[in-house]
Amino acid sequence: MNLKRYLTASLAVFVVSMALGYLIHGVILKPTYDSLKAIWRPDMAAKMWIEWINAFLLAFLFTYVFTKGYEGKGIMEGVRFGLLMGLFVSIPVAYGTFMIIPIPYDLALQWFLYGTAQSMVFGAVAAAIYKPATA
Repeated sequence: MNLKRYLTASLAVFVVSMALGYLIHGVILKPTYDSLKAIWRPDMAAKMWIEWINAFLLAFLFTYVFTKGYEGKGIMEGVRFGLLMGLFVSIPVAYGTFMIIPIPYDLALQWFLYGTAQSMVFGAVAAAIYKPATA
């Protein structure tokens, strides 16, 4: 593993994660979240630092696993990896939460779809940055 490329790719995945997370959860899904205020923790904003740490760790772990199977096949390798990781994570998170918390089904479906799409973007970013420098 090339440590410099790994760290750079991990940080890029983290930045993209934060940006997409804000777009999806802070903009697109905000009206839905606002309509469900009664089911969320009242102190959720005070615990946002936990999400930042979670996103940071996820970016480094995601990129680490990507580098272990890296075959140098370009951006689509990363997109395929992201699809698999997205399905691996988004299905149990979205539908497990749907089972536990009384959220509408369409929110669970959006979490699944957006989560999988995010992972595909993360994979593309990791592949684009981790690739060896051209001569």
